[in-house]
Amino acid sequence: MSDLALLDHVTASRQRLTAALAPRVVGQQATIDAVLTAIFAGGHALLVGVPGLAKTLLVKSVAEALGWQFRRIQFTPDLMPADITGTEILREDRATGARELVFAPGPVFGNLILADEINRTPPKTQAALLEAMQEGSVTAGGRTHALPQPFFVLATQNPIEQEGTYPLPEAQLDRFLLCIHLDYPARDEEMAIATLDTRTRATVSPVLSIADFQQQLALVARLPVPEVAVRHAVDLARASRPANGHAWVKTNVAWGAGPRASQALVAAARARAALLGLPAVGIAEIRAVAPLVLAHRVVPSFSAQGQGIDGRAIAAKLLELVSP
Repeated sequence: MSDLALLDHVTASRQRLTAALAPRVVGQQATIDAVLTAIFAGGHALLVGVPGLAKTLLVKSVAEALGWQFRRIQFTPDLMPADITGTEILREDRATGARELVFAPGPVFGNLILADEINRTPPKTQAALLEAMQEGSVTAGGRTHALPQPFFVLATQNPIEQEGTYPLPEAQLDRFLLCIHLDYPARDEEMAIATLDTRTRATVSPVLSIADFQQQLALVARLPVPEVAVRHAVDLARASRPANGHAWVKTNVAWGAGPRASQALVAAARARAALLGLPAVGIAEIRAVAPLVLAHRVVPSFSAQGQGIDGRAIAAKLLELVSP
């Protein structure tokens, strides 16, 4: 199959996935597009929103539409690394009496992992998940166990009720390709939500096989990115750094985005372009994903925090300062 024909399949997959989610998830189209962008870019995403915005329902529904194995991990202060990665247990053969250590996989062994409220568990457990995300494997008892493919983690955070939480360090936030913020639904969408029967749930059937997804993922990775688009991605990332940024950046940014941000901008823009059926990445795609890529990779200065300037505000300002 030619790349152009395969590109049409990627666009059709987006349409089928969106249609499959529509009966269950009301509105949130921008969030759905962002989640699909992360998945087709082969990266992980952080989902930030107040309770009741259907974060868990959305992730589970996406897994069902993809036909993937879904695992939900509810992060709590007493959760240990072995509770998510798995551990070795002693098993006895009843016939022979022989004993051996056998690895019992944890809930991280799935295709789509929902790390619910990841900031409510201690750093040791957070690090275990992030290591699995980075390496694609789990090590126990000196043996390495590969995670199933595809493997995608969508972690959630509640922006309120921060007492007793363990905020992810900047270095760990950088491991997430995108940070997706959910807003309250529009009035007409909330009217539709209010009339839903919560006792029943619309069925979501798989619309894309894993084999087809892997083929489409490979296409996204080789989608052409002109030098002008790469240059714009690098300019955005470099503009976020106080050492070589605008005067506004020097005042309001303590730490800017690193080189991984430039890579993430290109990867996310590739996925967005493919999902829209575009044969190459343009500057418009780089700018469209920039708020999702940069907001969690920049650290506001102390004075900026006092003025209510957060990562999203900084990302928006960077798009103003760096012209296409």
